[in-house]
Amino acid sequence: MIESALFTDFYELTMAQGYWKYGMNKPAVFDVFFRRQPFSGGFSILAGLDPLLDILESFRFSADDIRWLSSLNRFEPGFLDYLAEFRFTGSLWAMNEGTVIFPDEPVARIHADAIEASIIEGLVLNTINFQSLVATKTARIWLASGKAPIMEFGLRRAQGENGAMSASRASFIGGAAGTSNTLAGKEYAIPVLGTMAHSWIMSFPSEEEAFRAYADMFPDASVFLIDTYDTLESGLPAAITVGKELQAKGKSFGVRLDSGDIQYLSEEVRTALDAAGLNDATITVSNELNEEIVESLVRDGAPIDTWGVGTHMVTGGNESSFTGVYKMCARTGDTGELVPTMKLSDNPEKMTNPGVKQVWRLYLDDGTAKADVLALEEDTIQSGVTDRFYHPANELQSFMCTPARSVPLLSEKMRTGKRLLPAEPLVTIRERVQTGLLEFDRTYRRKLNPHIYKVSLTKALRDLKLEFLKRHES
Repeated sequence: MIESALFTDFYELTMAQGYWKYGMNKPAVFDVFFRRQPFSGGFSILAGLDPLLDILESFRFSADDIRWLSSLNRFEPGFLDYLAEFRFTGSLWAMNEGTVIFPDEPVARIHADAIEASIIEGLVLNTINFQSLVATKTARIWLASGKAPIMEFGLRRAQGENGAMSASRASFIGGAAGTSNTLAGKEYAIPVLGTMAHSWIMSFPSEEEAFRAYADMFPDASVFLIDTYDTLESGLPAAITVGKELQAKGKSFGVRLDSGDIQYLSEEVRTALDAAGLNDATITVSNELNEEIVESLVRDGAPIDTWGVGTHMVTGGNESSFTGVYKMCARTGDTGELVPTMKLSDNPEKMTNPGVKQVWRLYLDDGTAKADVLALEEDTIQSGVTDRFYHPANELQSFMCTPARSVPLLSEKMRTGKRLLPAEPLVTIRERVQTGLLEFDRTYRRKLNPHIYKVSLTKALRDLKLEFLKRHES
């Protein structure tokens, strides 16, 4: 776990010295949100919150860190003395980890003095962006599989050791049934899964001998890799022979395909297994799978029981990053109170929403989510009350809604630099993802051209935003 507060962008430290030098280290509030859905999808999954809370509690500069900063000859001695005592003492509000999230809504907000809020920016975004990307990718693959068991096999392709550990955690949150990463299994209480490599089969005179030796060791967990030489002509017959021996002992087994035409081979393998009376034998497939391939195979009825996914799941595949950003929404005013602030831009989609905000999820009578609404912190959206809500970028667009239920999504997770609750079990977060996805109409979950979920503003927040725009025009 990273503990050094040097894990920050250098300009955060140069700005921090300015805040310190000019007496500007005053309370501010920052929103964490993202700008667009990855994978051209209709939803994302918030992940990485619990590790972030742990790191924030111990985030500091060591004596060696201070000596190194001093050697750069960029920082004043008094400021370095300040950094030597640095601790995060602010508050953090966030949605629960595993919540289904959408662009432009705060998934977290930081209340802290300007220096503390600045120094932790890189840590916050690095932790949440990567794990949210992987959790979202995994959820998409899990849905594409028809909610079948997904094994995360990404250790060898992940981005370094920290990336591998974070990816294993996030993929389990997103829906993976387990991981091949043994250390992640220990650290995060994730089921560890795995069978054999081609090298195991190649170490024996024949596939049959390799499978029998493995079955002798693990009679209750045998999955035979059958594509080392010839899948249908040698690997499958050997697996059937040893599988019948296991069946005679009251044991079941499976086979794994790691190459070739998965549709054709899985059908041929299923036919042969059933003809041999091995109807309970399972078929696992792997090899560069992603949600599009999985969905296609499921749609075409490929008889696959379990999916092993590695590269595309733990790296994000064709999406290299999650578009999370960290923007100030309130600062200390001239008289000492917090006042709203807003980033303006020639591009309306890059404008931020001012003020300290809450996010409300509105539900219809049937329990499905209708929209998320950003409101000023002091405002409440009441269930059963009809109101109009406004598009965040297009002031001409709005809609009316009478929510059967309205739920605030942001809650305080950390106060004065200390987390308020212990870590949740990953299985609890994983269940939140799976039940949360079912709250949304299937059109939001589809892979191709998903329905765009509404993220809107209350009238009070919209009016505040327009006031900023008019003030800028004048």
